[in-house]
Amino acid sequence: MTDDYAGYNALCAQAEVERLGCWAYARRKFVKAQKVQPEGKSGRTDIALKLISKLYGIEIAFKQSSDEARKASGFELSISILGELKDWMLKTLPYVTTQNALGKAISYLANNWNKLERYVEEGYLQIDNNAAERAIRPFVIGRKNCLFSNMPKGATDSAQLYSVVETAKANGQEPYAWLRHALERVPLATSILNYETLLPWNCSPSSTS
Repeated sequence: MTDDYAGYNALCAQAEVERLGCWAYARRKFVKAQKVQPEGKSGRTDIALKLISKLYGIEIAFKQSSDEARKASGFELSISILGELKDWMLKTLPYVTTQNALGKAISYLANNWNKLERYVEEGYLQIDNNAAERAIRPFVIGRKNCLFSNMPKGATDSAQLYSVVETAKANGQEPYAWLRHALERVPLATSILNYETLLPWNCSPSSTS
């Protein structure tokens, strides 16, 4: 799930790679357009943001639901809102110019629509990739520290450690507890199955002595 940065095109053109669009990026462009419209005035930008807010409202309502329930019930509601938003987009597109913020926002929506609407195909798909962005935020915060890695191998090791820690957190593990659990048992692993049992989504360090 990405924005429309062209650098992703080659990767996403590979076999078995499916590309989805992130609604957070699309919404951000309308928020930017709303900031430059006349104060106290409402317009086309507000219509788009209202419909996008409805999509996010459905996500919030079904956040604790199973993937199956989300697809069966939640996405039925989302598909209706997506249809309404698409109709508005197609009717509005001929009357805007890409020279202003609203025109750029609608053009982005139109150019990426097929990727943006795909999140309703499966219950486990998310409306945006904000979770991934939150996970890589420590990289940005720690960027200056990486200047002192001294060698490329040190930078690679730091990146790998970041990835391991964030993967543990994404799977509900306390990083230190999981790392200690896994590292204590890695020397005893003798098969792929042994290694797989140590992955953060396959073990519970807190309940293991």
